[in-house]
Amino acid sequence: MTGNEIKEIKKLFSPDNCTIDRICGCYVNNEKEKQAVSKDAFMSLSDEEQHKYFEIFKRTLTGTPGKNIMDLEFPLAEEAAGGKQAELLALRDSHLEDDDLIDRFYDRVIDSYDTVEKYYIILIHAVYDIPGVTSDLIVNEDASEGVYDYICCAICPVKLEKGTLSYDPEVNRITEKIRDWIVADPAHGFLFPAFNDRTSDIHYTLYYSKKSEELQDSFIDTVLGAERPLTAGYQADFFNTVVTETLGEEISLPDVMAINENVRIMLRDHSDDTEPYLMDKNEIRKVFERSGVADEAMEDYDWKYDEAVKDISDSDEENGTPYVQASNLPGIKKIDIRTPDIVIKVNPERCDLIETRLIDGKECLVITVDDRVEINGMRVRTMPPEKLRNR
Repeated sequence: MTGNEIKEIKKLFSPDNCTIDRICGCYVNNEKEKQAVSKDAFMSLSDEEQHKYFEIFKRTLTGTPGKNIMDLEFPLAEEAAGGKQAELLALRDSHLEDDDLIDRFYDRVIDSYDTVEKYYIILIHAVYDIPGVTSDLIVNEDASEGVYDYICCAICPVKLEKGTLSYDPEVNRITEKIRDWIVADPAHGFLFPAFNDRTSDIHYTLYYSKKSEELQDSFIDTVLGAERPLTAGYQADFFNTVVTETLGEEISLPDVMAINENVRIMLRDHSDDTEPYLMDKNEIRKVFERSGVADEAMEDYDWKYDEAVKDISDSDEENGTPYVQASNLPGIKKIDIRTPDIVIKVNPERCDLIETRLIDGKECLVITVDDRVEINGMRVRTMPPEKLRNR
């Protein structure tokens, strides 16, 4: 789903645009037991409750595409009878009226969701009459382009609120407030089917994880049955492995700086794309060639790339062929240069300020600075004024 498609669905979670007809909930305790189960017509809830649920589901569709919110594809086996996608379709088509289907869904979540916390599973059903859009992207409410029938799930931790003092009118004094168990922002969730090309796409689900490196693999396998993506960190590690293996021991600071710069250039070239820019084997090859990687190093590129893929496949056979989303790579927003004792953070746009030199027989990093720098919040000179005058 594109950013605009996600925004279009998020707008439905408001009093004026609401299309939710049914909401179900299951509160799970620390022992993985169903503590409380509910099912209601959404419009029967109070305005205050509706508002809280709107906020929860907006957050379930909030994140960085390709990092903590992503399209997951269903394998063909899961679309067959008895597959996970088929079970989700049955759940959607029941409009959350079938208690047995809902109960089995809760059981699958509880069996697979990895946490020691209490949590609240929320499941909604809604039907959206998709308005038409003109060629200049103006919404035409009178021209319908179809119906989007969907379910959305949010899994929210239930936490004990922080202790505090409050006024107790019964005793007319400030006392310790009784601490309640409260529903926190969603940690994970999904939208099914995906809303791709502004229409229902049953071959995909949109998955959300508050923390991009904690994707709940067992939950994805057991409840969704979709293909698990590589985390943003895994993608970065894979790319670094390809760089290191291709360039070998000859890898240098200028090489890495050039590669980072060309990734940013290619990312800018695709800035108008509706989908995140994904780099495959050929795209990464282009980056290396533009960065001046030696021909002899590129002779073994295909083999080195395939070996890096094999390493990932061996460690996790379900991940399949990896892809790299350019915006997830290190060096896009900042560059970290580290030695055992020093850490330097560099604006990627100003890598020209750093160079390597051999000074008095020692390899050195030379950083061009003004006559003043800032250390621990203090403006200081890089050298005494008399030396500046004598330069």
